[in-house]
Amino acid sequence: MRRLLARLLVALWMLPLLAGALTPAAAVAPDEVLKDPVLEERARGLSAQLRCMVCQNQSIDDSDAPLAKDLRVLVRERLVAGDSDAQVIDYLVSRYGEFVLLKPRLAWHTLVLWASAPVALVAGLGTIYVAMRRQRQRAALAAASGGLTEAEQRELNEILNKDGRA
Repeated sequence: MRRLLARLLVALWMLPLLAGALTPAAAVAPDEVLKDPVLEERARGLSAQLRCMVCQNQSIDDSDAPLAKDLRVLVRERLVAGDSDAQVIDYLVSRYGEFVLLKPRLAWHTLVLWASAPVALVAGLGTIYVAMRRQRQRAALAAASGGLTEAEQRELNEILNKDGRA
């Protein structure tokens, strides 16, 4: 029992180390890093929001693709030039389209994308509600009918007698 407890404690102690090893490493090369830590922090924040156009479901901060590197450098150049975060995002969207954003903006043309999950949830809940209601109605109808009528019972007995079961 003590060995099991000791192993469990060691596993719990190593869990943060393993979690750190399993997270993807940022692909930012040392030559890309800005000297100003505030600008670098902003660049990292923006890079985490932008999709690598080659990898598609990976941020440019995590991607090793050459295009992702170019986008990281471009983000840093725009920040050094004095652009705000919103201006950098708008510039990249104007150049690459809204697909470059990992989290799409809420707009009239993305309304279907944003509304589809809640609509599917409500439709699923509605379907479950209707099915449960029908099941309750059938159970109530069966309970109210009280089983077989006398004529139905006689007919059932005749059928069973013919087959020699009763």
